[in-house]
Amino acid sequence: MDEVLSGRALNRATLARQLLLERDRRTPLATVEHLVGMQAQVPHNPYTGLWSRLEGFRPESLSELLERREVVRVGVMRGTIHLVTADDCLLLRPLVQPVFEAQLRRHPEHGAALRVVDLAPVITFARALLAEKPRSGTELRASFAERFPDLSPAALAHACQMNLAFVQVPPRGLWGRSAQVRSTTAESWLGRPFAADPSIDSVVLRYFAAFGPASVADVTTWCRLTGMRAVVERLRPQLVTFRDERGRELFDVPDAPRPSEDTPAPVRFLPEYDNLVLSHDDRSRFFDQAHRAALAQGWTIGWGSVLHDGVAVGVWRLEPDGLVVRHVERLPKKALAAIAAEGRRLARFLEAESSDVRLVALSP
Repeated sequence: MDEVLSGRALNRATLARQLLLERDRRTPLATVEHLVGMQAQVPHNPYTGLWSRLEGFRPESLSELLERREVVRVGVMRGTIHLVTADDCLLLRPLVQPVFEAQLRRHPEHGAALRVVDLAPVITFARALLAEKPRSGTELRASFAERFPDLSPAALAHACQMNLAFVQVPPRGLWGRSAQVRSTTAESWLGRPFAADPSIDSVVLRYFAAFGPASVADVTTWCRLTGMRAVVERLRPQLVTFRDERGRELFDVPDAPRPSEDTPAPVRFLPEYDNLVLSHDDRSRFFDQAHRAALAQGWTIGWGSVLHDGVAVGVWRLEPDGLVVRHVERLPKKALAAIAAEGRRLARFLEAESSDVRLVALSP
C-alpha cells in the first residue's frame, strides 16, 4: 500500500522544493532553472519571488542575467509569460506550442477569421522583421497593415505571437525600470535554434522535483498540455508513489525532500503571480478551507499572497504610505507580529518610501 501523505506533509514537501522553508544560497540563475521558470507577466514579480527564496538576493543580479541574455521573459507554461533560463526557453517553447495553437483557435475575436488565412507567409515576414530589431506591438501591426492590407493587422500580430516565441527584451523587466513591450524571436535574441529533440519526460521529472508530490491532474494544470497520464505512466519506474488523504495517487522523484509535517514554515510574501499557488489542480495543501471565503475578497489584480505556517492567510500590496496586508480574522498576535516584521523587510527590499505595514482584517 502507498504511504498516505497528509495535507500538511504535502505542504511542507512542496515548500521545501520551492525554497520557502528557509532561504537558499544558490544563485538566481540556478534557482530559476530549478523552479522551471517563474511566472512573470508582471515584470517585477520574479524579483519578489526570488527575494522570498534566496539569502542575500540582489535585484541587480537578475537584471544582469536579463541583459546578458542568460534568462528571458517568454510565453511558455499555460501560455503565460515566464522568466526562464535561455536553455529552458529553447527547450520548453517547442513542447508547449500546442497550448498556444489551442489559444489561437479559441480566440473570441481572431480565431475564426484566421482559420481561412494562410499564415505561412505572414510568419515568414514577421520572423524576418523581428530579426532586424525588436518591435513594439504598434510597430508590428503597422508593418502588417502595409504588407497585408486585406487582412486584420491585429489578428496577424496575435497569430504571430502564438506561433513564434516572442521574447520581451530589456529594458522591460529590469529592476527599477518600466518600458514598453518590445519583442523579437527567441532564436534571434539568443542566437541559437530551439532544442532539436525536446523531451517532455525530463520536464515532467523536473516538475515533480520542484512541485511534488503531485498528481497527473496537477501536472496538467501546470503545463496545460494533454496526454500527461501517458507521460507519467511511462515515467512510473523512475518515480515513487503516495496517496493523499482522499486516496488520489501522487507521484514524486525518489530523492526529493519530504520533511516532517512538524517542520516550521516561516512567513513568506509571494508576488501577485507565483507558480507555487498556480501549479496544482488541487491547491488544498496551501489553503485552509475555513479561510477561502475571506481570502476570495482580497484576491484581486495587484495583490500578492501571504503565507503563515505554510498556508495562505492574507494578501498584500505596496501602497504610497507603506505595505498593506489584508488577513483572515483571528490570527494569533504572534502570527501578526511575524507578518508585520517580514512585511517591513519586503517594503525595504522594494525600496518603498515607507516601510510601515498596515494590517487589515478581512471579514469572513
